Amino acid sequence: MSHLSVQELEKVAEAYEQLLAPALFEQWTDRLADAAEIRSGQRVLDVACGTGILARTIAARVGQNGAVSGVDINPGMLAVARRNCPGIDWREGSAEALPYEDDQFDAVVSQFGLMLFSAPDIALREMKRVLKPGGHLAVAVFDSLDKLPAYATMASIFERLVDPGVGNALQIPFSMGDTDRLSQLFSDAGIQAPVIITHEGTAHFDSVRNMVLSDVRGWFPFAGIELGEDAIEAVVQEASKELEPFQTSHGAVDFRVPVHFITATKT
Repeated sequence: MSHLSVQELEKVAEAYEQLLAPALFEQWTDRLADAAEIRSGQRVLDVACGTGILARTIAARVGQNGAVSGVDINPGMLAVARRNCPGIDWREGSAEALPYEDDQFDAVVSQFGLMLFSAPDIALREMKRVLKPGGHLAVAVFDSLDKLPAYATMASIFERLVDPGVGNALQIPFSMGDTDRLSQLFSDAGIQAPVIITHEGTAHFDSVRNMVLSDVRGWFPFAGIELGEDAIEAVVQEASKELEPFQTSHGAVDFRVPVHFITATKT
């Protein structure tokens, strides 16, 4: 990620906010806030807050008497987050070394970040550390790629037409679908009795091209992957054929998205 300037990172974050947020992420914010039992007046931390999709929902819930902090390692994401919602305390920092004191927050949440951390077990220990005793933790991760055939198809297309590394980059967000492994990860981090519930959502992209561009412009550059126009065009053409089972009569792409919510209370 470091080879991009902050301006370039910000451009990618803007694409993420415009293409991926409405298609995939926004529908989960209320559900995750419910899972964390967020109420008026609370102090809440959003880990790997990105452009602030979840933090904005939480800010509305905690109201004037509450406080929301958002932490992310990516300055481009934070630049977009700050612009969209200046009232939240945005901080650049790593999930594995949260820049907060112990026992500070009533709730700690993280939406689709855990799969991307270099040391998820350490990140979970950190989330537990900054939680007040009795505080709620709520984390969302995508189910496995075999439960998301549309993305499995896309990963395969990028692998064949562009490069195996690109296909691999698309698989990373779906790498924590195994609930037994998730349960173990939370237990290893010292989080007692985590509850895992699988929820069903829907992805909606206006077109195959938008689905392709959401990754090419809003995700791959963070992974150091840049694709030329010819490669993008080839992928769009192939995806138009292979994603047919998921296309509506208007050419939109719709498919089910199973997501695991992991919740726990700090004892």
